[in-house]
Amino acid sequence: MGHRLSVPRDQTCCGQPGYNGGHRQQARAVARSQLQLLADFDFVVVPSASCAGMFINHYPLLLADDPHWHEAALDLAGRTRELSQFLRQQQWQPQRRTSDPRRLAHHTSCASRRETRSHSDTRQLLLAAGYQVEEPANAEICCGFGGSFAAKFDRLSQRLGHQKLDACAALAAEAVVSADLGCLLHLESVAGGPRQLPVYHVAELLAPVSGGRRTP
Repeated sequence: MGHRLSVPRDQTCCGQPGYNGGHRQQARAVARSQLQLLADFDFVVVPSASCAGMFINHYPLLLADDPHWHEAALDLAGRTRELSQFLRQQQWQPQRRTSDPRRLAHHTSCASRRETRSHSDTRQLLLAAGYQVEEPANAEICCGFGGSFAAKFDRLSQRLGHQKLDACAALAAEAVVSADLGCLLHLESVAGGPRQLPVYHVAELLAPVSGGRRTP
């Protein structure tokens, strides 16, 4: 698309695990380091709505009591985009339409719906690329991942995951696609691995129609 892309080598986790776990001081330290690292970019494009939501919505809250860092957090929030959101805003178009015949279930993560509000962008990109994609029933319900929630409430997390997979199966879906990496990791694990149900990040399906590498 003509953009100059940089992947800063010193970037780390966005700090969300510590933030959600109540470790606010550690999360603030992570936030300040990332704010410094990302200060000079026109856009910060994040391939996971959960992390993008941390930048956009929670850094300003986390640093609200420090005027300097709060201003920096608001600035980063204004430059941050979830990948699907960015591509739609930049009017991405496929170089060719896919010949992939599979029926895909589009999992819209809680973060893409509530943090970045970009869930419809992902679906529109996939449709523009020619994929057969549908949303399962009760698409707004969590898949059960929720970061540390999956570790603290394992049985409930697993049950939610199976409910989500059952909804995908009701579509006769042959694979699941999402814009959130954590959800995909969880659903693949609950399903019993990629041989049972392939999962794809939206970028993996857009690459082949953008002139990039082929999807496995």
